[in-house]
Formats: sequence, structure tokens, C-alpha cells
Amino acid sequence: MEPTTTQSPPDTHRTDHETAKDRADNARPEASPPQGQSEGRNQPLPATERDYRAHPSRTSSPGFRIAIIIGVVVLLVVGFFVYRYVTSYESTDDAQIDGHINSVSARVSGHVIKLNFQDNQYVQAGAVLVEIDPSDYQVAYERAKADYENARAAASAAGVNVPITDVSTSSQVSSADADVSSARAGIAAARQQFEAAKSQMQEAEANNVKAQNDLGRYKQLVDKQEISQQQYDQAVANAKANAAAVDAAGANADAAQAQVIQAQGKLAQAEANWRNAQTAPRQMQVIRSRADEAEAEVKQKKADLDQAQLNLQYTKVMAPVAGVATNRTVEVGQNVTPGQELLKVIPLDDVWITANFKETQLKEMKIGQRVTFEVDASGRSYKGKVDSFAGASGARFSLLPPENATGNYVKVVQRIPVKIVLDPGENKDHSLLPGMSVDPKVWIRQ
Repeated sequence: MEPTTTQSPPDTHRTDHETAKDRADNARPEASPPQGQSEGRNQPLPATERDYRAHPSRTSSPGFRIAIIIGVVVLLVVGFFVYRYVTSYESTDDAQIDGHINSVSARVSGHVIKLNFQDNQYVQAGAVLVEIDPSDYQVAYERAKADYENARAAASAAGVNVPITDVSTSSQVSSADADVSSARAGIAAARQQFEAAKSQMQEAEANNVKAQNDLGRYKQLVDKQEISQQQYDQAVANAKANAAAVDAAGANADAAQAQVIQAQGKLAQAEANWRNAQTAPRQMQVIRSRADEAEAEVKQKKADLDQAQLNLQYTKVMAPVAGVATNRTVEVGQNVTPGQELLKVIPLDDVWITANFKETQLKEMKIGQRVTFEVDASGRSYKGKVDSFAGASGARFSLLPPENATGNYVKVVQRIPVKIVLDPGENKDHSLLPGMSVDPKVWIRQ
């Protein structure tokens, strides 16, 4: 009868130790067998159950599989966000800061007597930068002022004559009209008197004829002693009286006719005066024209005075805008001419970015999109937004634009200038200067 033995559990530490020892033995190179036994010893030994229990597979471990899945998910999530970030903006390194470059030039000629700025100095708008000798322009201003005052005095005198002459000519025309009317009425009255005198003369002639005929009959009767001498004498006196009445009536008719002729003369004189009075409005027009000419002379002299005053002011060359005064080309004592450039003023408060994007980058780019850019000079980042797109590609504004209708055609991706403006307060320190290179990013997706 065999004694009963209790089987103890396998020693895990020992198994691990043996496993490690077996691995070391497997890794240790075996001694070279004799030539006769080399082929048999090179054959691999078959795996035992102990080997399977000592070397478990890592891929069959649940933890390993979970780790692989988590890693894949993390990579997908990271890749998604990386892709989303990379495709959420358009960038280019073909971009620079632009700004206005205001050229300051002289408007009058003369000698420069003073400079009130240093090169690259920040100046305010309206500040006097250059002073030109004002002596000649001061003399011209005083002369123009005197001419203006003289013209004003002459115009004032000419203006006073206008109402006086107007009243005088109006009275003259009215008086001439009245004289003509009175002369015509006098002619009518004289003609009536003349007609009356002619009628009286005809009546007197008829009475005289009757009296002379009666005297002849009385003469025959007195000779025959048929009537008395007294009746005859009375007939003679009556004939003489009628003859005298005829002479008186003729004289009255002649006087009336003379009055008619005199009235006609007065009418002719009145009509002559009337025609002369009719020229008064034309004379009035002449006087008014002289007054208008004097007023025009005043305006001309006033314009000359204003021009002289402007020329005097132009002797002080002022800054058109606030900015940095640079590129000075003028010195004290230099003789400048109108239109000659003296310096440039660059307003650093009004700068923007001109980014030349490829035309393929503009598919989703829109006005108002947020922009961030980094300046190469300082490495600082700034914020802005898309303001506008150029009306044509940059090549179209070149000196020799491309002509694709001739020769062999090679398609080249064109670049479109995009204007980017800064957000308010981004350039308070005036560190952004025109011409600096920047790297903008236009965020087409937020």
C-alpha cells in the first residue's frame, strides 16, 4: 500500500524562476556537437504543456485590446481636431503692412528760412513743418489790400449816382410828356380860334358886299332926289364901317393863323424834348453798367486780395495729417518751387494689411471674417478682419500684364490682394510700419 501524499499548489515564484532560467538556457548558445551529431541536434524540440503555461499571448489579454481601442479613438479625435484646425483658416506669407504715404510739397516759391521738425519725428496735423521767407508775399498782400479798398470806394460812388440819375431821368420823361400834351392842346385851341376868325371875316365880307351894293343904290336914288342926303350919308358910313370890319376880321384871322403856327412850333419843340427824354433810360442803363463794372472790379480786387493772403499763408508748410515725418529732402536756405516735394508724412494710425492670397484660397473667404496675423519684425500677434478684395489680380496691375492669348499657355495660379484692417486699439504704440512682412491667418470657420 502506497503512502498517501498531499499535492501542494504549484510554486508561482519557482515557476517564474524556472521560466526565466529556461529562457536564459534557450538564449545561451549550445556547444558545437561533433560532426556526426550536428544534424540531429539542430532540429527544434517539441513544445511541452509547460511551455504553453509559461508563455501566455499578450494580444489575447483584454487590457491590451482595450488599450488599443482607446489609442485608436484618441488618435481619431486628435486627427479630427487637427484636421478641423488646419482647414479652419487660410494663410499666406505673401503679405505686408500698407498705409498712406502723404507727400508734402511747397505751394509757393521762395527760400526756406526754418525747419520745425527732425527726420522720423511724429508730428500732429496742422503743425508748421517748413517756413518760407514771407517778405515778398507780405508786400503783395498789402498792395492787393490797397487796391481792394480803392475799388470799394469807386463802387460806392458809382452806386450813389444810380438813384439820383434814376429820379432825374424819370422827372425829365414825365415833363416832356406833359409838354407834348400841352402843345397839342394849344394847337387845337389855336385852330379853333383861326376857324372862328375866318368865319367872322367871311361874315364881315358879306356885310361889306351888302353895304357897298346898298351904297350904289343910294347913290342913284340921291342923284334923282328920291332920298335925302342924310340917308345917303348913313349908307356911306355903313359901307365904310363894313369895309373896316372886313379888314379887322382879316387881321383877326391872320392873328389866329399865326397862333396856330406858334402852337405847332411849341409842339415840335415839346416833341424834340420828349425824344431827348426817351434817351434817359439808356443813359440810366449806362450809369448802372458803370456801377456794375465798379462792383465787378471790387470782386476782382477781393479775389486778388484773397489770393495774396493765401500765398502768404502758404509760406508756412503744414502737416496734412498726424504721423511720422520722414524722407526729408529740404534744408534751410534752399530755394523751393511750387510742387517740389519736401518730405513725406506717414499716418501710423491708419495702416492695414495687404495679403496676396492664391485664388484657390478665396473659395470660403468673405468680408468681415476674423483675422490674426504675426509680424516678422517683433513676433507679436494682432487681430483684424477682412475688409475688401481687390478688383483684379496683382498681375493685372503690373507694368507688363500677362497676355495669355498669344504663345504657349501655361496656367499659373494667380494671387488676389486682400485688404485686412486692424481692430481698434491694435496699433496704439505705432509699432506697425508700412512695408513690414506679416503672416496672416483668415479664419474661414470659427
